[in-house]
This record gives sequence, structure tokens and C-alpha cells, in this order.
Amino acid sequence: MNTFRKLMMSGTVPADGAVGSLLFERTGRLSEQNHLYEALNLQNPDLIRGVHLAYLKAGARCLTTNTFAANRTMLDPVGEGGSLQAINEAAVRIAREAIAEHCARTGEAGPYSVMGSMGPTRGGEESRGEAAEIYAPQITALRDAGADALQLETFANLEHVAAILERRNALAPEMPVVVAMSAQRGGEDGGWTPDPAAFVEIAEAGGADVIGVNCCAPWDAEAYIDLLLTFEPIRQGRIHLIAMPNAGGFYRIGNRYLTRVNPEYMGRFARTLASKGVRLIGGCCEVHPPHIREMANYLRSISAGAAVSPTPSIPATGPGEGDSRVDAGEKAPAGKAEKRDNGVFSRKLCDGEFVVSVELLPARGTTETVLERKVRFVEELAASGLADALDLTDGSRGIPLIPPGDFATVVRERLGWTPATGDPIEFIPHFTMRDLSVMGIQSRLVGYWAQRIHNVLFITGDPPKMSPTYPRSTAVFDVDSVDLIDFTHRRLNAGLDLGAQPLGRQDDPRTHFTIGSGFEPEAVDLEREMRRLEAKVENGADYIMTQPAFRTEPLAALEPYRGRVAILVGVLVLTSLEQAKRVAQVPGVVLPDAILDRLARFDDRKDQAQAGRDIAIEQAQWIIREGWSGLYLMSPSAHTPILDVLRGARA
Repeated sequence: MNTFRKLMMSGTVPADGAVGSLLFERTGRLSEQNHLYEALNLQNPDLIRGVHLAYLKAGARCLTTNTFAANRTMLDPVGEGGSLQAINEAAVRIAREAIAEHCARTGEAGPYSVMGSMGPTRGGEESRGEAAEIYAPQITALRDAGADALQLETFANLEHVAAILERRNALAPEMPVVVAMSAQRGGEDGGWTPDPAAFVEIAEAGGADVIGVNCCAPWDAEAYIDLLLTFEPIRQGRIHLIAMPNAGGFYRIGNRYLTRVNPEYMGRFARTLASKGVRLIGGCCEVHPPHIREMANYLRSISAGAAVSPTPSIPATGPGEGDSRVDAGEKAPAGKAEKRDNGVFSRKLCDGEFVVSVELLPARGTTETVLERKVRFVEELAASGLADALDLTDGSRGIPLIPPGDFATVVRERLGWTPATGDPIEFIPHFTMRDLSVMGIQSRLVGYWAQRIHNVLFITGDPPKMSPTYPRSTAVFDVDSVDLIDFTHRRLNAGLDLGAQPLGRQDDPRTHFTIGSGFEPEAVDLEREMRRLEAKVENGADYIMTQPAFRTEPLAALEPYRGRVAILVGVLVLTSLEQAKRVAQVPGVVLPDAILDRLARFDDRKDQAQAGRDIAIEQAQWIIREGWSGLYLMSPSAHTPILDVLRGARA
């Protein structure tokens, strides 16, 4: 099977970013009227190879050849028309050499794919017949050089697209074709150019394999993809989708014009597009290796768990069920009777009482005042009696923090909480799949058990996010949260390690972890999120914590589960209008305009912060009034509002 088609069948694939803008960054020379970047394939192949290697190192699996302007109308005016075939063939060869070098350096086997780039003509207004003749030599050259697919980039003229598809069918019928249009909003009716319906019709008639959008702002790319998703050939999978937006889009933020389209934004954006079913995701102008690295990491996070699948030998018993023996040598997974002793949160949870957990980010660096401030907040929270648990994030947003278990140890040492005194508040470490292999995961869980940490919140986790000066960190993702819930419930809580061997020789070697996980009520792909929720509950989760729910309507999807698992509804305390606008951009969180308008009534940040507290109190009171199992309270930017909200919620 063609390598490109094989990659498309494997799921969402990270492509590369811009070639032209990266060449400008590296050379300082524009591709002007008397010079084209495509000529560098012959003049400086090492430079082009270096661009490809940078994208491969960042995680790209599909490379775009440096042939965007290698058609007759672009090459002839600069005197390169006679080199058309050589330029296109050299481009494919250089990309292949980069892949071979990358594989030799890293030991990775691929597969990797090379897409032969084809851009618009100089005028863009040639007739359909003229366009067919213009592009025929480039199609032939890319075919003969061994490109895996043709990639039409930044096209606006559908007649030219139709002409190229016709010539492909005649000259290279087995060669896959990717068509990316430069979609733009406009016109008196506010519609799109090109018209999505006409685009899909021409693409299907011409046999295109993948269609989509490039060279536009990310939000426009997503909007156009949403339109394409409404057409039958896309819904039925006859045609796949591509999105390769620019890194552009400036806003006035305070007294500065800034763009929020940084590498992390593009990473989250890639995960959003993948959840919609987009198969090929990369970037266009100003999307460079740092952006692709984040995007590839995020794409790995949504495919987590493919490498390992649990094969439990213990009969499936739901969370909290009895402790009957399976046979003379095995026990059923620990149930409520054992989990009640894990702490005040677990006891209340098992008894069906309302529970409150407060999220805290452990310290990042060595500043003693920061660490001490966090410890004193824990002390004050525990003394208040208003919360039952403290859940500690595990590298939230992919930023390295003190590990949750180590932070819990520091708190206990400084506050004098010992095995004899017990903990007045239950620790719940977030446990991500990002950093550890399966072997490391088991080791950490057994270590938690020895440290008296008997409640764990399993989340797949964000990919690593580091500054440009930080050494590159690669996510592991051997398993995802669904699998690890299963492993913990049916293996560790049944006295077996993850390889189904006894954890100890004593009469009862079982752990009895209280098991939690997360849920996004506002997930882009709610169907997938609901499937994962069902699997988490079936696999043994005792409780579910939701992402912040600023609207009550999405929580209706959880109604069928309220009798099957404890659900803690998430509340995020907003501290300012500026923070609220940032939160509104986080995937999985929808912040209604009414809340933004409410904060915007106040010019002073203190008044905005008070409004944020009031909103959180109202949300918490609604959660209590509606009989949900508990409250999951978050305030990552400040600890001060937490106690105010908890007191107000109980009023």
C-alpha cells in the first residue's frame, strides 16, 4: 500500500510546518521576483535538508517538498524554467535523504511520507485548460521522483483544482492527492471562499484523498473544517481532512499587540482538530518546529494507550463491591469496606455524603517563601474543616512541578502529620500517564501505597511544555487513564502486580486505592468523552471530577451516571476579567458571555475578583442544591478565594 495512504489509515498524523517562512528566518532573504526558494534545491540542498530535519526532530511524519512555486509560471520569470524537472526531482530526493538521516540518528523506523507541494500559478486566473498544461510537467516530475502524494497548497481557484485532479488521473492515477484551499470569509452574505459545497463536489469527482484548509488563521481553519464535516463524503470517510493554518492573528492586549498563537496554543489546537476527525495536521506561514513539536506531543496524548492493553485475570467486579474470594489463591478487588479507611474523603464517598476537594499546584522551583505559603494554606484549609481532600496536580499544563507525592511528604513533615496522628485532610495526587512507562507507573503506585497515599486521580495528562532553553522532554503515554483505572482496580486492588503476579506473600497483599478520574462536559468530541466515561466507570472508577462547568446544561449528559459513580462538579474561581479571557481559550472549557459581561462591569481588579468569588459561590450552591456528589474547587492563580467560596457555599 502507498505509504501516505497507510499513514492516513493509522489515525491523526502530524505534518510539518512552513518551509518558506523558515527559510526566510534562516537566510534573511525573501523569495523575491528575481529569486525563488525552490532554486535552493539545486543551489543549497543542505539548507533545505536542514529544514526537513528540524521538522522531523519536532515530530512530523509527513514532509512537504520545497516545490510550492516550482511550476512554469513562477519559474520562467526568474530564468529557472529550464530547471523545472530538476528542481522538483531534487526536492523529493532531499526530503528522502532527510528522512534516512533522521532514522539513522534516532533509530526510528517510521513510516514517513513525502508530499510533493504544488502552489498556485503566478496569475491565478488561467483557464482550466491552460492550468492543466501548466501543471502537467510538475505532476510528472514529482511522480517520477517518487513522491508519495501530491499536495495542493493555498489554492483559491477551484477550476485549477479540477484541472490538476484531471491531469493526475491521466498521468499518475495511483498517486494520492491532498487539496488545501486558502479559505477566507467575505462577500456580502458573509460566506466562505471557496464555497465548501463546490469544493467537496469537485474534490470527490476528481478523486481527492484528503481535502481541507491552509494559510489562514487557526480559528478560520477550524470554522471551515466544521463546514466540511457536514458533507456526506467526509462523514462517511471517503475523503479525509487536512488543516495547516498560519501562526497569525494579533490582538491588542493591554498596551501591546500580541499574538496568542504560540506553540502551546497550536498544540491544543491540534488536539481540538484531531478530536473532530482531521487526519493530517500541520502548519503554514510562521508555524515552525517549536509549534510542530507541541502539536505532535498533543497528538500523542490523544492516541495514548495504544501500546498496552490490560488483560485482567480477575473477574470484573464494580467499585465498592464485596470482598469475596475468587478461588483459594485470589481475592476480589477491594471494595468500600476497605476504602473507607483511606481518609475522610474516601469515608464520606463510600457513605454517600457530600465531599469537597480543593486543587493545589505544588511549587515549581526552590523559592522557600512560595513553598511555605502553600504549606500554610494546606494547614488553614485542613483546620477549617470545609474541605475533605486536597488534590495535587501532576505537572499541570506539562510544566515541571514538585511531584504530588513528594509535596504531600513535605506538608506532613512541616505540619507534624504522622501515621499516629493521621491526616486531617486526604491527599489525592493527580497521576498522569505522560512521564512513566508501565513499569514506572507500578513502582510509583506501590510507592504511594507505602507512603499512606491511598487515593489517586488518573488523568492522561498534557504533553511536556518547556521553554526554548529547556532540554527536550518526550512524553511516554504507554497507557491512558482508562487502562490504568482497570489495572489498578482489577490488579493492584486485587493483590496482583500489573503482570498478574502476587504483590506479596502475606495473606492479603491487596492495595485498596480509591480511584478517581476526569471528565470534560464541554468536550469538542462529546461522543468520545462519553465512551471514555463509560469505560472508566466499568473499569472501576469510584469518583469522577469534571472540568470547570460554567454552564449547567452540559452536565445533563452525566445524569445517567449519577447512580453509578460519585461525580464532583468542577468550579473554577475567576480572579479577573483578563484571567477569564485566558480561561475561555482553554479546550474543554466554555465560558459564557454572561460571565465575561458580569466581570467587565468592574474596572478595578479587586471588584472583578469579588465578582469571580460570587459566581463560584453561586455555582457551588447550585451543585449542593441539585444533589451532586461533591464539589471540585480550583483556583490556580490564588489561594485566598478558596476559603471565602467554601464558606459562602455552605451559608
